[in-house]
Amino acid sequence: MKFELTILGCGAAIPTSVRNCAAQVLNVLGRYFLIDCGEATQHQLRKFRIPYSKINHIFISHLHGDHFFGLIGLLSSLSMQNRKGEIHVYADKRLQDILEYQLKVLNTHLTFSLIFHSLSCQPELLYEDHALTVESFPLLHRHDAPVCGFLFREKERFRAINKEMTDAWNVPVSFLQYLKKGEDFVTDEGQLVANSRLTMDAPPPRSYAYMTDTLYREKFAAFVENVDLLYHEATYGKEYENLAQETCHSTAEQAALLAKKAGVKSLILGHFSTRYPDPSCLLPEAVAIFPNTSICTDGDIFSVSLTKSNDKK
Repeated sequence: MKFELTILGCGAAIPTSVRNCAAQVLNVLGRYFLIDCGEATQHQLRKFRIPYSKINHIFISHLHGDHFFGLIGLLSSLSMQNRKGEIHVYADKRLQDILEYQLKVLNTHLTFSLIFHSLSCQPELLYEDHALTVESFPLLHRHDAPVCGFLFREKERFRAINKEMTDAWNVPVSFLQYLKKGEDFVTDEGQLVANSRLTMDAPPPRSYAYMTDTLYREKFAAFVENVDLLYHEATYGKEYENLAQETCHSTAEQAALLAKKAGVKSLILGHFSTRYPDPSCLLPEAVAIFPNTSICTDGDIFSVSLTKSNDKK
């Protein structure tokens, strides 16, 4: 029942010897979603042993190179490995033109279908299956690069069967599906057995939100209200607040303010400027506002458990 985030790159525009550019993978119940794809993402996928052949959906927040320069390399490698399953890319519509031009110049014909979904950078449903939804929402960066945040949320589960009790009441296997949906059980003798005696509450649905390359705006908290795990850029510390404003980024303090306003459970800081060889210096200013804050490094894994206590491996 995994809900697990792996950080592939937590750096900002320029990679360092210890921080790759923006990329991460979210594993929800065996579904692997790639979020941003900075330069050398495919190397990071191998390094951290992510089964990238299982990635079918790729979400690109915006068209700045540190968030998508690794995409053509990844797609090319998958094609050389004779991948057949389709890949869905969700991004600014201009990325489709970029990819098509790159493939044309390289004279490359992918072995799989590449299905492109243009983002409007407005709140919208991007993906849905029986267990999960993915939504986008607008952030605020430079005018030439509209930015989307992404919200991954599990759907409500059916109630859990209490096998000891259903056996005791001789509930037929064929009726268990109705118990899961909340129905009561009536015995052959006509006795009504309340659903609450035969089932248990299902674990609450889990959620994760990704916010990168954005100015701080209090109104954005509404998009990520009460999520279990929030990744928010913290390119600078508050000593560079003017620079953050000038470059349309956020400080660690501002990320914490938004997390507090939104009532999230846990906050991860990332997308660190090369000004910070060790970004742990940013943690105190965030923790002072939002105590449940972590600094991430490449390769870190963050899990959201079914009991809602977030663990960092």
